[in-house]
This record gives sequence, structure tokens and C-alpha cells, in this order.
Amino acid sequence: MLLQRLAPSLQFTARRMASVFSGVPLKRNGGGSEDSSKLSNKVVGVYFSAHWCPPCRNFTPILKDFYDEISDDDFEIVFVSLDRSEGDLNTYLKEAHGKWLYVPFGDKNIESLSEKFGVSGIPALIILKPDGTVITKEGRAAVQSKPPKAALSSWKA
Repeated sequence: MLLQRLAPSLQFTARRMASVFSGVPLKRNGGGSEDSSKLSNKVVGVYFSAHWCPPCRNFTPILKDFYDEISDDDFEIVFVSLDRSEGDLNTYLKEAHGKWLYVPFGDKNIESLSEKFGVSGIPALIILKPDGTVITKEGRAAVQSKPPKAALSSWKA
């Protein structure tokens, strides 16, 4: 009975997160494409960054270590590149990034995602609830100041 009552709300949550990335092609660093429906029931960090940005290059390895510790715990990152070329993106992915998702270089959705989340500077890490609503636009501060499991627990609360 309880599952029958919860099922519609769980489906709504899955649709909400999928709608945040509706029409956005997602690739996995290391190979393969993934559907946005795989983000349902996960806390998602939307990471805006670029290889040419020194603060980004300093933060990305920290984020990678953070991700590696909790990526199996209902947490995913979607990297939105603001690189100047596909070559720069590919170099950045190989040099510093985790096995998280990313939006392909030059995709038309990059600008709309930046606008949707009000990104005015990089690096920026926007943390989303499983239903797609924003938890914080200051994810970078949490990643740098809290242990990964503690940060994730606070985002799930």
C-alpha cells in the first residue's frame, strides 16, 4: 500500500530531474552516452568550469576526489564546459576530471543551463535536489569545507 501511494511522487521526482536536463545530451567521461533519467533520485552537482580558468583547474581535482568518495551514494556531477575549443575540453577531461557526466562541447544547451542557474563566474557548482530544485549555488564552498559524506547528508536533509 505504501509503495502504491509513493510511486506517483517518485515518478514525479524522476520527471522533474529529467526535465532539468531535457534535450541535453549527456556523455560519461571515459565513454558512452547516458540518458538524463539516470539522474532521478540523485543529488546532482552541475559544475560550470573551463580549462583556461586557473581557479577551475585548482578546484577540479578537489571535486574529483570528493566525487570519487561518494559517487556510489546517489550523487552525480554534470560538467558544463565553458572551454573555447573541443580540444581544450578533451584535454581538461583527461587531465583532471572524474568519470562524471558532461555536456558535449558546443551544445546549444550550455548557454541555457548557465542562464537557468544564474552562473556569472566560474568555477560554479550548483547542487540540485533529486526533484531538480536548487539546494545551493555555493556547492564549491561545501566541497572545500566538509567531508564528502557530511556534505551529501546535508544536501539530502
